[in-house]
Amino acid sequence: MSQWHGEYAFAMRSLVLKDFRVRYRNMSLGVFWSLINPLIMMGVLTFVFTGIFPNQQIKNFPIFVLCGLIPFNFFALAWSSGTSSLLENTALIKRLAVPREIIPIASVLSNCLHLGIQISLLLFLVLATGYGMNRYWLWLPLIWGLEVVFVMGMAMACGALNVYIRDMRYVVESCSTILFWLVPIFYPFSFIPTRFAGIYELNPVAALVLASRNVLLDAKAPPGSLLWKLSISSVLVFLLGWFVFQRLKRRFYDYL
Repeated sequence: MSQWHGEYAFAMRSLVLKDFRVRYRNMSLGVFWSLINPLIMMGVLTFVFTGIFPNQQIKNFPIFVLCGLIPFNFFALAWSSGTSSLLENTALIKRLAVPREIIPIASVLSNCLHLGIQISLLLFLVLATGYGMNRYWLWLPLIWGLEVVFVMGMAMACGALNVYIRDMRYVVESCSTILFWLVPIFYPFSFIPTRFAGIYELNPVAALVLASRNVLLDAKAPPGSLLWKLSISSVLVFLLGWFVFQRLKRRFYDYL
């Protein structure tokens, strides 16, 4: 246990900071891309769904869509980088005797640094557009934390499978593209047929989007049923990812 507070914790911090630095090392705008990317996508979707296909039911569409884009962008990027993390750190795995789980988890945590920047942007715009702060903001750390737990599970499972099946990253990219349309990013939950509503709430990314809009735009607590589904599905995916990783990591050295 002491190792987790010593050398393992140091390895985790080093990996998180390395991933963060490498991503923006040769970019002139650096970390500002964390702000620019969601703003550009927000502008495009706002133009399309207010100018070309206007929807009068959605008020303040830019903030509405940003509440969906930021959770989804974090999910897609962290899942993808976590999937390829083991192959990208082959030399580290072969040289150092550290728990292999650290690598995909550190990859997800490095994306949390970008997530923090984007959440700050979202909260600033929410306040700037007159929504104001409310006591339900206290729910935000919980619901965002559950998404991080969910993505860690996905990263461990897919990262381990990617060692044996090198096409996994393409599967992940394809699934992310599909999920962009199946998560209510640019359309409200009320548009979803009743027979599919329960399934949507079991998707932690969709549940986070809905819960974030409840808190930030509607100034109310997320429904208890939504929080339970978000909690259960996130924890189950994490445990499944941990189980898959433990079963597959025994032969990593032979395939890396």
